[in-house]
Amino acid sequence: MVLYEDFKKLDIRVARVIEVKEHPDADKLYVLSIDTGCATKQIVAGLRSEYSAEDLVGKKVIVIDNLESATIRGEESNGMLLAASDDGKPVLLVPERDVPEGSPIS
Repeated sequence: MVLYEDFKKLDIRVARVIEVKEHPDADKLYVLSIDTGCATKQIVAGLRSEYSAEDLVGKKVIVIDNLESATIRGEESNGMLLAASDDGKPVLLVPERDVPEGSPIS
């Protein structure tokens, strides 16, 4: 069980995908630039099997904004994009309607 106090530490918010590049060293990964409402960040996400770069640019997504940075196959990732898994394939979590970048998820 996760304590509510621990859950509150996560900064989950809406972001907009600005740019998408194929990861140079991983066939399943993209390197995304996202706008979190107060900053532009780079994250690495395993979406190439289900989404084209064109499908992602401009899309509003849900991210964990305060996750510790990690280097994934040589690329820095400064957050985590949230997706469900449908038979092992990623399905993006997206806002039901258009809300501003940076809107908190609570």
